Formats: sequence, structure tokens, C-alpha cells
Amino acid sequence: MRVPRHYTLLIRMRDARLKRCVPRCAPLAACLVRQSRHRAGWQLTLKEQGKTRTVYVPQTLREEVAASVREHQRLRQLLREITQLELARLAAHGEQLRRRGNRP
Repeated sequence: MRVPRHYTLLIRMRDARLKRCVPRCAPLAACLVRQSRHRAGWQLTLKEQGKTRTVYVPQTLREEVAASVREHQRLRQLLREITQLELARLAAHGEQLRRRGNRP
């Protein structure tokens, strides 16, 4: 993502991303992987209290779980972009005040 330097453009871009932060489904912070050792199927791998946990995913729920994993990734990317825009906005704030002549 290209981060602009103009203060009001930063705010508009940030606000647009904030509006897109509404979850479309329940986000799931895990990885969905195909299991091929014992039986063909799918499993979720996630971290709980610093330990890796694996959960079997029934074939009937695979698409729903995959959508939840994708939703988590989408929200994570949006939050990264919002963070970059906010940091750029904070850096540009001083320049914005100088342009205004230190007016509040």
C-alpha cells in the first residue's frame, strides 16, 4: 500500500478502511490444512497459550471454516493498513500545524 503524505487524504483512507472492518462472518485465527496421513480430511492448526493445537474439521464444515480463516486474514490486513495510515498521520500532524500557522 502506498501511504500518502497529505493529512486529510490519510484521514479519508483510514476512515474508509475502518468502515470495512465489519466482519462478514466469525473470524478464525488459524490455518486450514489438508490432512493426508491417517485419513483424508482437513484440520485447523492454531496456537493456544503458546502451544500448537490441531482440530479436525468435518468435510461438511470445511467451506465455512475456510471462509472464517480468510475473514481473519482480511481483517488482519486491514488493521495493518490502518496502523500504517495512523502512523503517517501522526508524522504529518506537525506539518499540518505549520501550514495552519500553529492555529488549533
